[in-house]
Amino acid sequence: MSDHTQLAQPYRLESRHPRRCAVGESPVWRASENALYWVDIPAQTIVRYELDRARRTQWALPERVGCIAFDRAGTVLAALETGLFALELHESEDPLQHGDDTGPHPGRATIRRLAPVAHEAERMRFNDGRCDRQGRFWAGTMVQDATDPHPAGKLYRYTAQWGLSAPVVSGLCTQNGLAWSPDGRTMYLSDSHASSRLIWAFDYDIDDGVPTNRRVFADLHDYVGRPDGAAIDADGCYWTCANDAGLLLRFTPDGRLERKLALPAAKPSMCAFGGTGLDTLFVTTICPNTVGEHDGFVLALHPGVRGLPEPEFAGTL
Repeated sequence: MSDHTQLAQPYRLESRHPRRCAVGESPVWRASENALYWVDIPAQTIVRYELDRARRTQWALPERVGCIAFDRAGTVLAALETGLFALELHESEDPLQHGDDTGPHPGRATIRRLAPVAHEAERMRFNDGRCDRQGRFWAGTMVQDATDPHPAGKLYRYTAQWGLSAPVVSGLCTQNGLAWSPDGRTMYLSDSHASSRLIWAFDYDIDDGVPTNRRVFADLHDYVGRPDGAAIDADGCYWTCANDAGLLLRFTPDGRLERKLALPAAKPSMCAFGGTGLDTLFVTTICPNTVGEHDGFVLALHPGVRGLPEPEFAGTL
């Protein structure tokens, strides 16, 4: 297939009371709720949008939240600034019962620290993360000043049995793009800093959770944009948000650019498959200095391929 840019025909996810995110990230589809969750990092907020009710709920947190995952009981595993935390997200009283549908609806979060992290530099936080196919949680850190090309970022693994690992990958400026192939035997990781713009692939030991044989999968200096958050589809292709370019890029497992989809937002940040048939691709976005009509909103589109269920954390939080 030609790699010419195609029109994606996206639409805004929220049909009522849409709210911009300063930095939308970490979209996670929850089929049991027919809802999408995501975070707004500087707002220190987790958001849920229920598609059936067109209803938005949000939970305020004490620190910036980079990414989230769920365990099988519905507890949230959240990577914040100072470490990993278990969150119980409590519902607020439903204002619809009182004729109030002004939204968004505030919830209340019960927070418990799971593991602190020892950052290499000041003003760091966790950024991108998710579970591998076996339910181990992975997340990486970065210096919060994105203009600083400081390679203090590290990638960590967390399990219920062993807790937070020592750094597995070091020397990252802006860790991003974590994903696993459908069989779990290839791990992907990117550095979205302007000084790097690389996506790597690793061989992945599904028994021990150890990545080896790091190699360049895609160099976005050869294309446009910076490789931000990512998703894997059912064909094993890697979708990355080309931040600053307003594009989604789909790479085949051998690293060939197969498709470019244009978005009406300059800074897509992460994508995730969801919807009833896992045939909807949800894309979080960031508000740049010059804000366009769709910047900061969650977009949805139908790319013609299906995704895979998002793995849950294995174990009890």
